[in-house]
Amino acid sequence: MADQKNYITPEGHAKIEAEFQHLLKVERPEVVRVVSWAASNGDRSENGDYIYGKKRLRQIDGRLRFLMQRMDLAVIVDPATQQGLERVFFGAWVTLFSLKNDTEITYRIVGQDELEPSLGYISWVSPLARAITGKQIGDIVNVVTPAGDEQYEIIEVQYQPPANLNATKEP
Repeated sequence: MADQKNYITPEGHAKIEAEFQHLLKVERPEVVRVVSWAASNGDRSENGDYIYGKKRLRQIDGRLRFLMQRMDLAVIVDPATQQGLERVFFGAWVTLFSLKNDTEITYRIVGQDELEPSLGYISWVSPLARAITGKQIGDIVNVVTPAGDEQYEIIEVQYQPPANLNATKEP
């Protein structure tokens, strides 16, 4: 998985980049300042500011390394440049009709670093995304879920956020 491409939307990449820059330029310098001040106070063995600060620095540095790796592997896929707009591909907003529950659900296929189930953002490697990728309006797809097999009809595919977006959870 370390060498697997990290497909991501431009918005998702910008979010990761913003977190990286915030940690690097705001949080880390502040924690370094606190640790430096705490170290100057003498005994470090019982110095809570020093101990917590060093622990927080390790957490920040670990997160920075992780974000850097994800950005290095990033393959930015801009849905606005998508050619086959009638088919479901990465970045698409897809409205499905559940044949089991008679309900409509809208999902967006995004990168693994962009998951936000409450907004309907599902990973391109999820079973549902894999089942609907390459399909078009009118196609029926079968998806195996923890609750059992589900059938969905694809009723809308678009590459811009729908005006009436409903938040859902991944099946």
